[in-house]
This record gives sequence, C-alpha cells and structure tokens, in this order.
Amino acid sequence: MSSPAEVDTDLLIVGAGPVGLYGAYYAGFRGLRTTVIDALPELGGQITAMYPEKLIHDIAGFPAVRGRDLVDGLVAQATPFSPTYLLGETATSLDYDGDQPVLETSTGRTIRCQAVIVTGGIGRFDPRPLPVGNEFAGRGLAYFVPQIADYADLDVLVVGGGDSAVDWATTLLPVSRSITLVHRRERFRAHEHSVIELRESAVRILTSSEVCAVHGNGRVEAVEVVHKPTEVVERIPAQAIVAALGFVADLGPLEQWGLGIKARRIEVATTMATNLPRVYAAGDIVAYPGKVRLIAVGFGEVALAVNNAAVAIDPSLDLFPGHSTQTL
Repeated sequence: MSSPAEVDTDLLIVGAGPVGLYGAYYAGFRGLRTTVIDALPELGGQITAMYPEKLIHDIAGFPAVRGRDLVDGLVAQATPFSPTYLLGETATSLDYDGDQPVLETSTGRTIRCQAVIVTGGIGRFDPRPLPVGNEFAGRGLAYFVPQIADYADLDVLVVGGGDSAVDWATTLLPVSRSITLVHRRERFRAHEHSVIELRESAVRILTSSEVCAVHGNGRVEAVEVVHKPTEVVERIPAQAIVAALGFVADLGPLEQWGLGIKARRIEVATTMATNLPRVYAAGDIVAYPGKVRLIAVGFGEVALAVNNAAVAIDPSLDLFPGHSTQTL
C-alpha cells in the first residue's frame, strides 16, 4: 500500500540509522506518533549500506555486535510503537505553518509535524575512489563489504589506514586465503587497540606504500604496489580489493534549511536544539564542544532530543518521564 501524499505526525526523524531508530523507539515510549524518513531504501543507514557484517565494539552491554544484528534489534525495539517509515525519500525543504514544521520530500509528499529531529549521520556519503583500477569496480574492487562470505578463500588487498581499513583486514582474515593491507603512511589513523590487534595478526602490512596498478582479465587478478621511499614495485596476487579510503560527505538539502552548520556539522545546544524552532539534531551529524562520535553517544543525544521535543510539543509534559523499568 502506498503512503499518503500528506503525512501528519507528532515527530519526524530525518535519518534511519541506529540513532534515528533508537529515537523512534524512545519517541514511541514517550507516546509520540513518529515518522522516520531516509534517502536509502533500507533501514540502518551507513551500517546497512557499508558494513552490515562488521562487528561493532562500542555498544554498551555488547562486547561485539554484528552491524545487521544491531539494526535488527533496534527495529524490533521500536516496532511495538508502530513508527511510519518513508524510505528511498529525502526531506528536501522545511517551512513553517505557525509554529508547526512543514516539510516537502523528493517524492512531492508533504509532512506536517510538531517537531523534527535530524539524525542523518554524515548525510549523503560517497567513497573516495582508489586512484587506479576503477574500471574493476564491481568486478573485484569494492568500497563496501555487504557479505563477508564473498571473500572466502580469496587473496584480498585492503587499502587504507583508518578504522574501516584495519577492521576489514582483521574481519576478513578468518575467511580469506590471505590479507594484505596497504597504507600510504607509516602511522595508522585507526584506534590504537585495533592497530595492535592488526600487527599481532597474520595480515601482511605494507606501509609507506600505494597501489600503482591493477591487473586482470575482466576481474581483478593482481595489483602492483610501490614502496614510496625506495620506489620498489611489487606485484601481489589478489582477486579482491577493498578500498577503505574514507568518504566525501554531503548534507544535501539540509544545507538549504537555514540550519547553523559548521564544517558539515549541525551546531546544537545542550538540549540538542538547533537554531531553528522545534528542530533538533543528534548523532554524528551534530557538533558541540567535547563531542565524541560514537553510536553510544548518539543514543543518549537522541533521547535528550526526544525529551526536549516532547516538552516543546506539550509544555505540560515532564522533561524526564522516568525509567522504562519503573512500575506504574
């Protein structure tokens, strides 16, 4: 059944990543009718699009949780409150009818709500391309790893020095025939503990090195890697390349809303309020002094945003409704 051309809701959450999904649960817990909109066709945001099989280690209470399992759990947590999901759709413009936010979407839909929470992560994201070999994209060269099993018994080359590159190298090691990690610097940007695990593993590490050529007949078969200080070139067998070189973020239509944005982040107060009336933000997309970009931090931020939005919608409500474990 198609969604109506006009939606009336208490709270609109822009972004269906983990923070947005937790916000949908918490808003339901507070008794708010909630709609969640996301430009991606599936729930889960960056996790679903980029690393559904990757283990996440910074969620409280879970020593490790697979990305898709975290998303499934968040969806199940929100389900009793029946949020409406509008997927494959972008909130393009924001206006007001009195103090009521009114949004138009990329499909021409109108959404009327009492408050908005933006949990859009880094916005739209495009991977930074590997300087060579892009003709093999989808034929051995990948920027995301949706299925670990696709790398079973392959020689895999991982390119990059950040958390994603290091995590993918250690995650794929148990199923692949061999893993080589190539990084153009000596030092890694990844978390120190992850780098220690990497160095203690069977991953072959080539630092101060870059991929200078990719070879194959239809699919990737080998790469050439140059050690920059010596200019020595080594040919390495590889049937798969994972280029984890980071992303170029684009906030898209959000930049036209009139939000206070600095360095592609939305500036918020301690209430998670933005400079616009009844518009709040939470998660990686926000900036404030001392901000730490963890999913766990985003969960707390979106709960703050929901509570403050609830009071803005109905001033008779308490800012803190009590714990979900309290008995009536």
